[in-house]
Amino acid sequence: MSSTKAIFITGGGSGIGRAVAILFASRGWHVGLADVNAAALAETAALLPAGQTTTHVMDVRDRDGWKVALDAFVATSGGRLDVLFNNAGIAAGGTLADNSFDEIDRVVGINLMGVINGAKIGYPYLKATPGSCLLNTASAAGIYGGPGIGIDAVTKFGVRALTESLDGEWAADGIKVRSLMPSFIDTPLLQAGITGSNRSVKEAVIDGGMEITPVVDVAQAAWDAVHGDKLHTLVGKTAKRLAFAARWMPGGLRKQMKTRQALR
Repeated sequence: MSSTKAIFITGGGSGIGRAVAILFASRGWHVGLADVNAAALAETAALLPAGQTTTHVMDVRDRDGWKVALDAFVATSGGRLDVLFNNAGIAAGGTLADNSFDEIDRVVGINLMGVINGAKIGYPYLKATPGSCLLNTASAAGIYGGPGIGIDAVTKFGVRALTESLDGEWAADGIKVRSLMPSFIDTPLLQAGITGSNRSVKEAVIDGGMEITPVVDVAQAAWDAVHGDKLHTLVGKTAKRLAFAARWMPGGLRKQMKTRQALR
């Protein structure tokens, strides 16, 4: 087995995935980039050191695609999969009444089933690499569900639950399981429109007085999560405030969410 550590990143074409790829590659890791967007993958790969990266066009909902991509990646990494970063995700703003079933199915399929697929299919590769880690991108939406993010919250609560379950299940195999729980990050996802509105998610965040965290902060948090002992890593002031309120002031937080919905 090669001595160079290896990370496989879904959603590697942009945003958090791209930032994590740049950071890990700069520290000598072999990087596998996966995304549905071939052009975006090429853009990310061009930012990394030559000969240190492989690209894999795949949809995280496609289980056969997962197996093909991981087989191809470990063939180039000397058999290693030190970190599987389940990061691919999409956003769907708007109320449940306004969300279409096609939109709901797509968000659940990518954000939740895609993570489950990666965990289950990636397990034997992780088990074969001593000291490996499964890192899942959850969200502040997995701390407390808010108005207008119901379907996102469902998926992110699911990712959080899976992380906690596998942390126990896989401990005997020597596999660490961690999650990132960022608040609003400066990525293309914030440009998504809110169903039933003419505003983008980014506009709603700014109007709500919440901060947008630089994506490089999430990359460093990913590095810290992989090398640390925290089960969930909160990223950004909003995520940390939300976690504090959910634990210590649940009644006030509930009232705030109702007031926020009434003002929409």
